[in-house]
Amino acid sequence: MKILFICSQNKWRSLTAERLFDEHPHYEARSAGTEPGARVRVAAGHLGWAEIVFVMERRHADRLHEKFANELRGKTVVTLRIPDKYPFGDARLIALLREKLAAHLPLL
Repeated sequence: MKILFICSQNKWRSLTAERLFDEHPHYEARSAGTEPGARVRVAAGHLGWAEIVFVMERRHADRLHEKFANELRGKTVVTLRIPDKYPFGDARLIALLREKLAAHLPLL
């Protein structure tokens, strides 16, 4: 399954989430950000690739729907409600991601 993680800058939250799936046998993950200065800025191709999209905050989902309504048609977009207060790789962030993703990704 192809999963995409979205946050603002693609430096902390979404990148940490992507790294959780490095070499995972059942999930292929990528990440991107919604803001102009993002490490990798989300584009239509990311959304076309993904089977499910996870956003960290409601505002990320809103931005995606505003800019990529056609590309999101028929896609599942899940808001994880993870605030921007954890640095990349933070153990608390990883635990929170695992907890919130478990309901959506049973093979995690």
